[in-house]
Amino acid sequence: MDIKKAAVLGAGVMGSTIAAHLANVGIPTYLLDIIPKDVSKEEEARGLTLEDKVVRNRLADQGKKGLLKAKPAALYSKENAGLITAGNFQDDMELLKDVDWIIEVVVENLSIKKQLFKKVNEHRREGTIISSNTSGISINAMIEDMPQEFKGHFLGTHFFNPPRYMKLLEIIPADETKPEIIDFMMHFGERVLGKGVVLAKDTPNFIANRIGTYGLLMTARQMAQQGLSISQVDAITGPAMGRPKSASFRTLDLVGLDTFVHVAKNVYDNSDDEEEKAVFTVPQFMNDMVERKWLGGKTGQGFYKKERTPQGKEILVLDYNNLEYKPKEKARFASLETAKNAPGSSVDKLKILVNGKDEAAKFAWETMKKGLLYSAAKVPEIANDIISIDKAMRWGFNWKFGPFETWDAIGLEKSVARMKQEGEEIPAWVEELLASGNVSFYKKEEGRLYYYDVETKAYQPVVAKPEIVNLSDTKKAGKVIKSNSGASLIDLGDGVACLEFHSPSNAIGADIVQMINYSVEEVEKNYQGLVVGNQGKNFCVGANLMLLLMEAQDENWDDINFIVKGFQDACMKMKYSRKPVVAAPFAMTLGGGCEISLSSHKIRAAAETYMGQVEIGVGLIPGGGGNKEVLIRYIEGITDPKADLQPFVNKAFEVIAMSKVSTSAKEAKNLHLMRETDGITINQDYLLYDAKETVLAMAKEGYQPLSPKDIRVIGEPGYATLKLGTYTMRQSGYISKHDEKIANKVAYCLAGGLVPANTLVSEQYLLDIEREAFLSLCEEPKTQERMIHMLKTGKPLRN
Repeated sequence: MDIKKAAVLGAGVMGSTIAAHLANVGIPTYLLDIIPKDVSKEEEARGLTLEDKVVRNRLADQGKKGLLKAKPAALYSKENAGLITAGNFQDDMELLKDVDWIIEVVVENLSIKKQLFKKVNEHRREGTIISSNTSGISINAMIEDMPQEFKGHFLGTHFFNPPRYMKLLEIIPADETKPEIIDFMMHFGERVLGKGVVLAKDTPNFIANRIGTYGLLMTARQMAQQGLSISQVDAITGPAMGRPKSASFRTLDLVGLDTFVHVAKNVYDNSDDEEEKAVFTVPQFMNDMVERKWLGGKTGQGFYKKERTPQGKEILVLDYNNLEYKPKEKARFASLETAKNAPGSSVDKLKILVNGKDEAAKFAWETMKKGLLYSAAKVPEIANDIISIDKAMRWGFNWKFGPFETWDAIGLEKSVARMKQEGEEIPAWVEELLASGNVSFYKKEEGRLYYYDVETKAYQPVVAKPEIVNLSDTKKAGKVIKSNSGASLIDLGDGVACLEFHSPSNAIGADIVQMINYSVEEVEKNYQGLVVGNQGKNFCVGANLMLLLMEAQDENWDDINFIVKGFQDACMKMKYSRKPVVAAPFAMTLGGGCEISLSSHKIRAAAETYMGQVEIGVGLIPGGGGNKEVLIRYIEGITDPKADLQPFVNKAFEVIAMSKVSTSAKEAKNLHLMRETDGITINQDYLLYDAKETVLAMAKEGYQPLSPKDIRVIGEPGYATLKLGTYTMRQSGYISKHDEKIANKVAYCLAGGLVPANTLVSEQYLLDIEREAFLSLCEEPKTQERMIHMLKTGKPLRN
């Protein structure tokens, strides 16, 4: 089986963004929708009628055009929109015979879906996979009237919004879906679409929305019982409980309250359990909000809204008792503050919070307790195992831990005893687990992870995929070659080593530089190649800014020169290593992190890689060879010694001087921060494995180290041209005087200084003038102001 072409039926927000993600991974996709009932005023003014294709395709075209403006970006690169072809349900259904996968994403109405599938069946060829993106309508009910062959190729594929960024994909087979179709779609979803795939059962709202909606409704109920405010609840139910910063009500504002109410109503309408119906009854104040169109971000107000005041923007929060907005108040709870400020892991903070004695602790415990018990009660109704539920909540709701992982973290025995004491009913299988002498849902034996299986009443091994490398487990298995406070060199097997950064924020300091040097030397002697990668929050956000600021404030210019020279030398050591070096960047890959990637022989990046040289934001320029490497990438394809380099250097200048950061690995290629020969991994879980395979492939092909080459530069005339551009920007009021000074330093480095045009210079010469420019900016008081501002606020200052 293979999916070479797809069709998405329904061009609303969800349909168009699913089409975008298919285009992101290179799949040509038809995006079809209904024909409008009337021509618009604009179309009428142009003399168009309902017979014109542009009118008939209007809804699908609007869906496609909306992708180009979407924030966050739905497309890896705007050029991917070219893979999407708009059409309509009347004129273009015959196109379905050419596709391998048809995805239905129309309105959540069973009757409409059934009618559409009958029409689909008239045009699809046998063997084509069909799926629905429904968020909770019965998969079997949709196809009860369809032929057997159709049923065998049908299943639910529930993406979470926005599809590009949300990891979860729930696969929901119908009763008669062929096993090979299920297996293929799970593999395809994971490896090609980059999703975390879980197998769900055909029950209302499947897994994540069933558990998540229950939790949010219990949160609203407990809030009213304790008399807490919306902002207080969001303070409690955020990171302190292992949940995202958007917590509860900010999450609902993002999702849309109408969507949430619809999902809750779906369980209410399809449940035979009166107690569950009561739980899934939406609070009246939420129904009132829906009636008033206070749905969240998409209508400008929901549980929160922004108002302009003479002092700037003010965030107001809803008082659910009277549906009036008031200024947001700061939540003040001793247990919450203690948990936030406590050293240790997220688990330690959660334990402190739920075991406290104030209202926040009570709220956290009561809502968490109800969620844990409900999750356990729904096994095996909604999923075959606890792993699927834990993954669904982590991937679909961005929880740090799933329900059963959370229960283990707070202590299963102790928490169950407390629940019983409070009169709660414990699901029978949890009682059985404890009665048999077990104390957790998960356990590790001889380095292998096991989970408790409800059906067999025994622990089963969690299936480990060799393609998913876990550096933490690898280190525990004794594979560390050498380590210091900032980085470790780890044996990945098969003759490949991995240099892992693990300093705070993976910021580059002397310890990482030391490990870069050691790693290259060790790999050259004893290994086939090196991967530079880690599994932190971000690949690397740049240099240790605090250290640099302190040295600058103490005017230790020789020390700064030594530090920068050391980093430049380490990057050059990687670049000219006798063994292949592959960088595996992901997420934020900024400043020095970008320079390390640029110094590798190949990059294998996660699709979601945000790469750029952003030093100007702190008043500096790239100092580790970033100017040189960006320059090389923009001119390396130019072989004619008489060709004018200025237009290419101008582009390189824009990338650095404007602090351009890619919104994806694909865009990093467009910015020349990655080469066309560099690879992209859609599912980040596979990134280190893919990078390792890249190293092995390079070694097998007989990798030959690079030889230094002189670089032709635009020299003094080109520098003058670049300076004219910065002067014009300054005179037009687009940049400050200090911005101009920094940009001119970038221009100087990219031009090769004040040498004649077309002079050939060495890489070391470019590094030396880059380091000199970097040091001169460190001395500037305005640069130090920017560094302080960045450290305090995390945002750049334009002074």
